Amino acid sequence: MTYPEIKELTRKLKNNPTPLEQILWRYLRKKQLDGRKFLRQHAIIYESVGKEHFFYVPDFYCEKEKLAIELDGKIHDYSKGRDRKRDEILNDLGIKILRIKNEALQNIENVLAKIKDNFNV
Repeated sequence: MTYPEIKELTRKLKNNPTPLEQILWRYLRKKQLDGRKFLRQHAIIYESVGKEHFFYVPDFYCEKEKLAIELDGKIHDYSKGRDRKRDEILNDLGIKILRIKNEALQNIENVLAKIKDNFNV
């Protein structure tokens, strides 16, 4: 995809969050979690060929921590191979992936603690 196409895609994703993304975003936005800035639906380009870019869009991303957070719902039960490849590519870029099952958001305090545990101290 070209950069303008990526920008349009991420805009659509940001404007149509899942209910669970909205819940977690309430706690991550505006540097509420230990002063860390998180971005929502931010494209991470891992390869470019001319004007064509290859990228992934994690649900949430903290540049300072090099931490991508993915909320995993039932759809991820059917895309484990693709998810593994994506995680491998992002790990090669020095980005940690934290996968959180949707059901885990029922205990938001545990989820926030798990995110903090992945911060570089």
